[in-house]
Amino acid sequence: MKLFRRLAAALALNLLLVAVAVAQPGLWVAKNEHATVYLFGTVHLLPTDTNWQSHALDKALDESQRLSIEIVDDDSAAMQGLVMQYGVDLSQSLSSKLDEKDRGELEKAAEVAKLPGGIAALQPMRPWLAALTLTMAPLMQAGLDPNQGVDKLLKARMQQAGKPIDGLETAEKQIRMLADLPEAMQLEFLRQSFKEVADGPSKLRELIDAWRTGDTAAIARIEDEDLRKDSPLLYQRLIVERNEAWAKTIAERMQQPGVSFVAVGAGHLAGPDSLQEQLRKLGVKTIRIEN
Repeated sequence: MKLFRRLAAALALNLLLVAVAVAQPGLWVAKNEHATVYLFGTVHLLPTDTNWQSHALDKALDESQRLSIEIVDDDSAAMQGLVMQYGVDLSQSLSSKLDEKDRGELEKAAEVAKLPGGIAALQPMRPWLAALTLTMAPLMQAGLDPNQGVDKLLKARMQQAGKPIDGLETAEKQIRMLADLPEAMQLEFLRQSFKEVADGPSKLRELIDAWRTGDTAAIARIEDEDLRKDSPLLYQRLIVERNEAWAKTIAERMQQPGVSFVAVGAGHLAGPDSLQEQLRKLGVKTIRIEN
């Protein structure tokens, strides 16, 4: 899956889940003689009437003494500052970086996405931010609430229980993964977003069902296959290197007594370079828990 489909997919997985009665995403566990770590795939926007919890998940959360999610420093003020710092280019308009064909596609995509302010709103943005904005606009218009994201709900639950929560990364690190990419690559992702907007939510239905049932083979095929084939360097940077870093953190944590719950984007728990596979390379075995 192309970069911005992958990023937006984490937010869009729930677009069509309103009518789903029960969702049971994948849950894994790693254990040794003194430590336990649970692994759970998340999505970042969720309709309030989607029931995604289960007995196995509740048991894992109750047992866990701490929660680790991708980032914890994602309050709106901090994120706005980072976007202004890394996502805005006032010296050159976005359209000036495009040829005539792409400028036409940009205008069309802004119209189809019903982007507030239209194409003018995109002009100060660097290509990576414009692509993400285009992909996200229809989802926000669908009324999806970021406060209902699985990671945020897990965070609130653990806070209420008085348990510590930490981030595997920082918000700045996540944004710089995009902002530090060469501009040519950012422009390619912008072009990909034109197609994502044109395709609409129809292609997400298969992905939604895969997340809902914990079908990691389907998640890997839908989310990561194109990215791995078309942009291997980017795949290495966004998927493999992050999973490797997280695996090292988890492996080190398992050297100390305790029970941890680690929740990351569902795509990181699928495919040949999954977090589980990186843990296996470090001698840590994970087992799928049946809900």
